[in-house]
Order: sequence, then structure tokens, then C-alpha cells
Amino acid sequence: MDNSVLLVSPSPHVRAKHTTRSIMLDVIIALCPALVASVIIFGWRAALVTAFCVALCVFFEWAFEKICKRDVTVGDLSAIVTGLLLSFNLPVGIPLWQAAIGCLVAIVIVKQLFGGIGCNFANPAITARIVMLISFAGSMSDFAAKNDATSSATPLSGGEMPSVLDLFLGNHGGSLGETCALALLLGGIYLIVRRVITWYTPVVFVATVFVFTFLLGENPVEHVLTGGLLLGAIFMATDYSTTPSTKWGKVIFGLGCGIITVLIRVFGNYPEGVSFAILFMNILTPLISMWTRKKAFGGVIKK
Repeated sequence: MDNSVLLVSPSPHVRAKHTTRSIMLDVIIALCPALVASVIIFGWRAALVTAFCVALCVFFEWAFEKICKRDVTVGDLSAIVTGLLLSFNLPVGIPLWQAAIGCLVAIVIVKQLFGGIGCNFANPAITARIVMLISFAGSMSDFAAKNDATSSATPLSGGEMPSVLDLFLGNHGGSLGETCALALLLGGIYLIVRRVITWYTPVVFVATVFVFTFLLGENPVEHVLTGGLLLGAIFMATDYSTTPSTKWGKVIFGLGCGIITVLIRVFGNYPEGVSFAILFMNILTPLISMWTRKKAFGGVIKK
């Protein structure tokens, strides 16, 4: 008599090798070149600001979950990624107490109050940056030149436009993680090779900015290599929770981000539009996902 047992379990039955922790670890590794570049360009205070934001994001997540008697999720490394991305969007001279407010907004208000990882509708680091930009406009626009404590305007905000090589290597004013295009591209290539992200959104985002600025008579190379375009396109417009999961959804998301970025940069009051563009498209993500999701054979998509 066959004594084997048939085990029945609910779907899904397909298992992926990636876990939340492994994905976040890959993102952290991909951000390391930009971190090293920020220390080289802006000095050791860049490391201090980054470490402070990472530590505070982890603390806020742990404390909130403890207070609310939830399972502690700091082990998935997502709070570390949020801290890194937030710090990369800040100038090197940012007062630490203001950075602390940004960490609180990112982790508690944007992430945890909506249910934690996977439930937030907007990218925490992007939203915190916008809140800080509106609340602390002076310090958020007080950029330092290379290894210099003096203020300097970024190229997009009217500062002297460096050479293409200097733009590529990050030898100009800006936020910590946005200046060195080479470091960001290395991180992006790593994520694509590791299949953590796909190329659709970053390439469409950057290409849209390039083509649109060219048609408007702007210098497309300068628009691509300055501001937070590469940082946003590679690391924040590809966030799993707040961007579409379908192929065409990613394309539409990147296209929308690119158009809005250029409109704000060229016609708006802010020299940088990446953060606002990504946040706006985050809000549209559920609609984009609904429009672009595939229908199963014989099934009906409910709207």
C-alpha cells in the first residue's frame, strides 16, 4: 500500500530567489559607489550625515513598531535604504536636527503610518525631501562646492556650468549622492545585472528628459548629468512599492516622470523637478497599474 501523502497548499507555488532583505542588500551595495564619491567630493561630513540618517531611520522604525506592538522589521534593511537615499538628497551642510525631521517624516509618517514596507503609497525618501525643501528652503539649497564649506549654487540653479567631465565625475555643487554620475551609473548597472530592477523606467525617464530638453533648446547633456535625475531615475523611480509592476506601466511611469521633471525645470520656480515628478507619478501608480495589467485567459479585469 502506498503510504505517500499528498500535500495541498494555497497559491502561490512559484518561489523566487529574491527576498526583501536580499533586494535591500543589493540596493545598499549599489549605493556604495555614490557614498564613497560623496565623501571624496564633500569631505567626511558627508559620511556623518549619511550615518546619522541611517541610524535615525532604523531607530524610528524600531521604536514605532515597538510602541505599536508590531513585529520589528528593521532586519529587512529597508530602513537603511531609506536613510541612505534621504541623506543622498541632502546638502552636506544640512543641520542634523533638520535631517532628523526628515527621517521622522520618511519612516513614521510616510512608511509606518500607512502599514509599513509595501503599503506606503509614496517613496519615503522623496516625500521627506520635498517636506524638507518646503520647510527648510534656505538650508536645503545651501550647497557646498568640492571640499569647500562655502556655499555655491548648483548648475541647475544658476551656478557656473562645469565641463562635461566634471559633471560626470561630480566635481560641482549639489546634494550628497546626486553629483557623481559615474558612481550612480555603476550602481544602476549592478542592480540591472542582479535583476533587482529592470531598465524600462530609468532609461525611459532619462531619455525623455534628454529628448524633451533638446526640443526646448536646452542642453540635454547638462540636464541629464546635473540635479538628482540619475539618482531619482535609478534608485527611487524603481521602488517596488510605489511604482507600477508591469512592463508598460514602468514605461509610462518613466515617461511621466521625465515630462514633469522638464516642465518644472524649464518653466517652474524650482530648478530641480525630479522629486516632485516621482511623487506625482507615485500617486498615479494604482491607475497606471490598472490600465496596464494583463488579463488572464478567460478572466475579466474589474475596474
